[in-house]
Amino acid sequence: MTRRSVLLGLATAAALALAPATNAQEDPVLSLLRSRDALGSVSFARVVQVTTGHKVRPLDPRRHRQLLTALSGVFEATLTALNAPGHPIHRAGRVNEASRYLEDEIRRQLNLLPGWSCTVPLTAEGREQRSGYPDLRVHTDRGVVFFLDPKLYRADSRTSSLRTFYYEPRTLTGKIHEDALHLLVGFAHTGNDARTLHLVSWELIDLSRLTVQLKAEFQASNRDVYQPGLVIKSSAPAP
Repeated sequence: MTRRSVLLGLATAAALALAPATNAQEDPVLSLLRSRDALGSVSFARVVQVTTGHKVRPLDPRRHRQLLTALSGVFEATLTALNAPGHPIHRAGRVNEASRYLEDEIRRQLNLLPGWSCTVPLTAEGREQRSGYPDLRVHTDRGVVFFLDPKLYRADSRTSSLRTFYYEPRTLTGKIHEDALHLLVGFAHTGNDARTLHLVSWELIDLSRLTVQLKAEFQASNRDVYQPGLVIKSSAPAP
C-alpha cells in the first residue's frame, strides 16, 4: 500500500466514520473535500478508536502518581545524559537527525527501571518499525501499558503553528493493538545544530485530550509524474 493510497483511504474512512452522513451518490472527491471542513478539529482519542478499535485511556494524576514520579526521573536523567559533551547526539548533524538519539536514550533509561520494559511497538505483521506513531511502547512493573512519543522542539518555537505531530492509520504497519495511555514528551532545546544542541526542559502531554485536524492531500511521487506517457518533451540525453 502506497503512502498516497493510505492518505486517501484515511481521509475517506475518517469522513465516513466521523462526519455526518451524506447522499450516498455524492462524488468521492467532493465528499473528501467536504470532510476536510467537517473534521477540522476532532479528538485524537476518537480517531484512534475508530481506526484501530482500541481506546486511548486518559491519564489520572492521582491514580498514576507513581508512574509520573518514575517518568520525571527518567526525563531528568535524559536531560543530563544528552547534554553531556561526549554524547553521540552532538555528532548527529542536523537537529532533525538528533531525535533518534533522544528516543534511544529515553528507551535506555526506561529499561533501567526495575520491572519496566520499553520496546519499539510491533506492526500487525509482527515486526519492529521505528517510523510512524507511536515510537515507544512501555509496560510498567504495575502492569500499566502506555505509548510514548518523544519530540524535540526549539525553545522559541513552542507556540508555532507548524505541524509537529501526525498519525496515519495503516492496516499492515499500524502499531496500536491494545487499549493504553498515549503520552508525548517534548524536550525544548537551544542551538542551531546537533553540535550546539542543549536541552533545557521537558513537558509530558496526555494525548487523550489532544484534538487533531485532517489534512486532505492529493499527491504523486516522481514515479507517478515522470511516466513515459506523460512526458511531452525533454532535453536531449547527455552524451
